[in-house]
Amino acid sequence: MTDPIDPPAARPDASNGARGGLSAEELSTILEVTRALAEPFDLDTMLTAVTGAARQVLHAERSSVWLFDAAAAELVLKVSSDISDVRIPLGAGLVGACARDRQVINVPDCYADPRFNAETDRRSGFHTRCALTLPLIDHQESLVGVMQVLNRSQGVFDAEDEALATALAAQCAVALQRVRMTEALIEGEKMRTELEMARVVQQSTLPSTMPALAGYEVYGSSLPAEQTGGDTFDLSMVDDQLLIVLGDATGHGIAPALSVTQMLAMLRMAFSLGADLETAHCKVNDQLADTLPDDRFITAFIGLLDPARHRLRFISAGQGPIVHYRAASGEFARFPPTSFPLGAMRLPGRRTASALEMLPGDMLLLLSDGIFEQHARDGEMFGEPRVERLAVDHQDRPLVELSARLLAAVQAFAGGVAQEDDITLVLIKRSMLP
Repeated sequence: MTDPIDPPAARPDASNGARGGLSAEELSTILEVTRALAEPFDLDTMLTAVTGAARQVLHAERSSVWLFDAAAAELVLKVSSDISDVRIPLGAGLVGACARDRQVINVPDCYADPRFNAETDRRSGFHTRCALTLPLIDHQESLVGVMQVLNRSQGVFDAEDEALATALAAQCAVALQRVRMTEALIEGEKMRTELEMARVVQQSTLPSTMPALAGYEVYGSSLPAEQTGGDTFDLSMVDDQLLIVLGDATGHGIAPALSVTQMLAMLRMAFSLGADLETAHCKVNDQLADTLPDDRFITAFIGLLDPARHRLRFISAGQGPIVHYRAASGEFARFPPTSFPLGAMRLPGRRTASALEMLPGDMLLLLSDGIFEQHARDGEMFGEPRVERLAVDHQDRPLVELSARLLAAVQAFAGGVAQEDDITLVLIKRSMLP
């Protein structure tokens, strides 16, 4: 539990595309927490940020985080200002029941619920009216703890509150898992440990499987130039649309890896909360502009493909070229960047998304600089024409094969020259069949 805060005003109607009336201020608050969770690890600071954001956006008086001690099968209260050293067994009280069943528990009247344990109220002098309790499950489906928010300032917690809290809980769980990974690796050599930790964290943010999309084939892969890289990508479903992201931070190594991890986490959070493409781009850009060093920025393609209408809307923040192969004519269309790189500067307003139509047989090729700018021994660059010839020659093959052929061609062209930059490919192809 934490100190109460001034009750916020009722949530205003939103005009930024966020689901259920999420305000621009609340979206910015959640994105700021998401960004912070990707930074170097300080458990107490991170948990304080999460619980503070939970109180603000859920209009709650108090919030707390309990960590799961698997060896003792107990929950340990970690974030609280008025009580400490509280441990409860798995299954006891609302927190224990939430951890045992791994289910969200929304109780409008705690003293009327037999699972509620009033002992904590007696020790703290606080009176709990209603509670929203959520399990913290990491990306490996392991229980890491429980987050609880108490006493909505007006009424009780509703379904919209559950959705917002679930989004925060998911980010908190992944951050907790990363902290524990870090603590386990610290025993080794410091630099090696940091690099390995960063690599594992970065790789864990990439899609482990490609989404199934009727009428389309999608594929993505990333090959860092060092143990960690400044590239990232995402291919995931947002409601009934495919989210397509390719990001390339300046440099490669730990700092760029953290930058693109921040960006990807914030984008996923924004879209999960219902932000539209333009709002997500603007808000994430401004958060990064406020926090990245002056010499750091991220070029990124952010798009949403509607498979029913075969229409792709996108914003290219300094990322280019975007290569669109038009099967009907056998020609290539190239699209330049449509906005500044993410984090380079705050934007005065939302940028309007561009759009393209995906006709039968069309391909979209999103490639980072590591392919186009790879040099041979004589200094020549691989360039766009070679990419286009390979795409045409293998347009009827599966995208995983096209990707392998592109990588093999780049390596052969380099003739033993070391990989100079991170290489990331995102390929989208519409089927020829109706």
